[in-house]
Amino acid sequence: MSIMEENITRIEWNGKELILIGTAHVSKQSAEQVKQVIEHEQPDSVCVELDQQRYQSIKDGDRWKNMDIFQVIKEKKASLLLINLAISSFQKRMAKQFGIEAGQEMIQGIESAEECGAELVLADRDIQTTFSRIWSNIGFIGKSKLLLSIIYSIFSKESITEEELEKMKSQDMLDGMLKDLTDHFPSLKKPLIDERDQYLSQKIKEAPGEKVVAVLGAAHVPGIKEQIREEHDLDKLTERPPKSKVPKIIGWSIPFIILSIIAYTFYANPAAGAQQTISWVLWNGSFSAIGAAAAFAHPLAVVTAFIAAPITSLNPLIAAGWFAGFVQAYFKRPNVSDFETLSDDVTSVKGFWNNKVTRILLVVVLANVGSSLGTLIGGADVIRLFIENI
Repeated sequence: MSIMEENITRIEWNGKELILIGTAHVSKQSAEQVKQVIEHEQPDSVCVELDQQRYQSIKDGDRWKNMDIFQVIKEKKASLLLINLAISSFQKRMAKQFGIEAGQEMIQGIESAEECGAELVLADRDIQTTFSRIWSNIGFIGKSKLLLSIIYSIFSKESITEEELEKMKSQDMLDGMLKDLTDHFPSLKKPLIDERDQYLSQKIKEAPGEKVVAVLGAAHVPGIKEQIREEHDLDKLTERPPKSKVPKIIGWSIPFIILSIIAYTFYANPAAGAQQTISWVLWNGSFSAIGAAAAFAHPLAVVTAFIAAPITSLNPLIAAGWFAGFVQAYFKRPNVSDFETLSDDVTSVKGFWNNKVTRILLVVVLANVGSSLGTLIGGADVIRLFIENI
């Protein structure tokens, strides 16, 4: 099989020729093949596996310099941004290992489309919609496994050969990968793979012109081959699931129960009530402060976490990590170089802790995690003291 035809799927549909290129996102050979195919085929349209947000990220290389870290914390996006950076860290390390830019095949697709005058189609679903549908479809255990996988991706120093990387694009390997994904995250595969296969296939079919080249992650090609002849409702696939009221009910119930227990204990036994209050403050404050300290926060940010946690734990609308993050950002405000090196720094554990931007995000997240643990332990201790003294 020639290099030109390897990893390429050709489909005839309704008078159109659809040419799917299955790529690995950190493969130098994939980027070269994308260039060759588009130059040879001269398509009317080129579809790339990107949404508007990721496309802008590629086009605007200086986007980090314009980020307002205070606004990120205020809009409650610190955790989401940290997760996004963590998810991309493994891919960036692989790209760095092979001396190319992560997503180079998508960049090549954009450039080649411009060079041959083809219309560029952003064929993927909005990443925020995908995240939203993923999070709503996996239970507590699934979320825990997913977060552990993300953490592992930061600490992992795994490296692979380029030959192994190219083998990942073979049909047999892909089937095995998807099966493994289904076994470990059964609810994750539907929004992450299946729904996006449907969305991508519909966008590819609707691309203008008689000849369409689609640049895709190889994992999507088998599914798109199955879905391409079906009609899919894009509006339905982009709906964000309604937020469950259960977390909000639980979030307000816990502080109400804790405050009610402490108030009644004070009424019945003031000494025990005072002991409960001290326990609540110490458990909440200490664990949140430990979380901030683990992120090497500024001493005043650690103190802020300790003071804020016992109060914020009683109000679901605010969080100790936000206050600690604001203080950290005030005393250790990121400079231009921190934003310029952010993409490289996230490829290592040391970089995550040394960069002032990710340090602030870590302070927010770890202080909040500590506060949550403190709430569980402190709440249990409040109940214990209530049972023992009433």
